[in-house]
Amino acid sequence: MSEARPRIVIAGTGSGVGKTTITLGLMAAFKKRGLQVQGFKAGPDYIDPSYHTAVTGRPSRNLDTWMMEPEGMREIFFRGSRGADISIIEGVMGLYDGKDPRSDRGSTAEIAMMLQSPVILIVNVHSMARSAAAVVKGYQLLNPAVPIAGVIVNRAGSEGHFRLVQAAIEQECGIPVVGWLSRDPSIDIPERHLGLIPAIERGEIAPLFARLAELVEKGVDLDRLESLASAAPQLETPEKRIFAPVSSGEEEPVTIAVAKDAAFNFYYPENLELLTHHGACLRFFSPLRGEIVPEEVDGLYIGGGFPEEFVRELSGNGKVKDSFRRKIAAGLPTFAECGGYMYLTEAIIDWEGNAHPMVGVIPAAVRMKDRLAALGYREVEALSDNLLLKRGEKARGHEFHYSELTAQSDHYPPAYQTSGRRGKHREGYVRENLLAGYTHLHFASHPEMVPRFISACQQYRLSRRADT
Repeated sequence: MSEARPRIVIAGTGSGVGKTTITLGLMAAFKKRGLQVQGFKAGPDYIDPSYHTAVTGRPSRNLDTWMMEPEGMREIFFRGSRGADISIIEGVMGLYDGKDPRSDRGSTAEIAMMLQSPVILIVNVHSMARSAAAVVKGYQLLNPAVPIAGVIVNRAGSEGHFRLVQAAIEQECGIPVVGWLSRDPSIDIPERHLGLIPAIERGEIAPLFARLAELVEKGVDLDRLESLASAAPQLETPEKRIFAPVSSGEEEPVTIAVAKDAAFNFYYPENLELLTHHGACLRFFSPLRGEIVPEEVDGLYIGGGFPEEFVRELSGNGKVKDSFRRKIAAGLPTFAECGGYMYLTEAIIDWEGNAHPMVGVIPAAVRMKDRLAALGYREVEALSDNLLLKRGEKARGHEFHYSELTAQSDHYPPAYQTSGRRGKHREGYVRENLLAGYTHLHFASHPEMVPRFISACQQYRLSRRADT
C-alpha cells in the first residue's frame, strides 16, 4: 500500500548557512496559511526540534539512520506525518555530511533518498553571483540520485543580487530558485544551549517566529514549494517494526512517572510512545514546580534538559528531593539521562564555583563548564545487567552536555562502555533498579529495552503489594 505524504527536506551546503532560520520561517508561514505542519530533524539534535514544536504545535521528531535501522526511520516518518498537510525535514550540517566522509551514510542526503523527498538546498550567496551556480552544480553532481528540486538563497545583498544568482543557477543547474532572504542579523537563530525551553514557554521567541514568517512570505514562493512537496512520490507504507503489535496480557498496566518541565524536557517522542504502546500509563509531574514523585507509581523516568539553569530552585526544594531519595531507596525502577543524571548526584557546581546540593543518590558531583564537554553519537554496551539492557547488549544514542562528572567514591559502578568518535569510555551509573548516564538512549535502537523496563516496574509493584 502506498500513500501520499507531502514533504520537503531543507538542506544546506554546510552548517551556518541558515537552515534553521529558513525552516522555521517556512513552518510559520505555512501554518499561517492554515496548514498542519509537521517538523522533523535529521540526526540526534534536540535544540532545533524544540523550535519546530513551538512553531507548529506538533511534536517534532528526529529522523536518524544511525540510531535506528532505515525501516525504523521510515516508520517514524510515517507515524509523525500522519494528519499533516506538509512535512518539513530540517537537515543536519551539509547535505552530504554524515558518519563517513566516503559515503552518504547518516547524512541528510541519505534520508532524502530513503524518503524520496524533494530537497531544497540553502545556499549562502554572500559575495557570490555566478559562482553560486558552481556550488549548486557540485551538489547535484556528487550524487545525482539525491532529488535536489530547488534552491533558496540566503544573505543576498539586495533583490538585484538575488536576481543575478537566480539567473545563473537556473540556467546552469536546471532547477528553480524559489526564493531568498537578505542579510539580516536580527533574524539569526541564537546559538543557545541553555534556557531554550524557558524562553519558548515565556513567549520570548514568538516575535522572532512571526518576523521569519513575514520575511519568508515576502521572499519565497510558497505556492511553488507546496507544489514541490505535493509532487513527492507516494511512499510504500513501512512494515511496523518499532511499533509492532504487542500481545495484550492480563497484567494490570504499570504507571511510570515522567519528570516534565522547563528543567527536564528532552525526551525522544518515540521513547514515551513506545512505553505507552507496550501498555504503560505515563504520569507527568514537575519537580521544578514543587511536585513530588507521585506515590502510586511503578517506575520513574527523568529525561534531559536544563537543571543547571534552575539549580537554586531544584536545590532549595527539599521535599521534592526527599521524594526522589525515598522512592529510589525503596527500589523504584528509575531511568535518568543527562539532566536527570545530574539531578540525582550529590551536587551541581555552577559556573561561579558554587555547589548546589541535589538528590544525592549517586555518589558524584557535576561541575558546569564554559565549553562543550561531550557531543556526538554514542553506542553503549552494558557492563552488567541493568534496568534496560542485559550485560553485553548494545543500544545507541547521543551525548550533548556542558558539564563534567566526578565520582566521590572509589566504588562507582559504571553502567556502560560507550563508543564514539573519541574512542571508548566508561560512563553512567548502575545500582539495583537505578540506571543513569549522560547518554540519551533512543529506545528504537534496541526496542527490547521497553518491555524490560516495564517488566521491572511490574516486579516492583508486586513486591510492594506483597509488603503491604
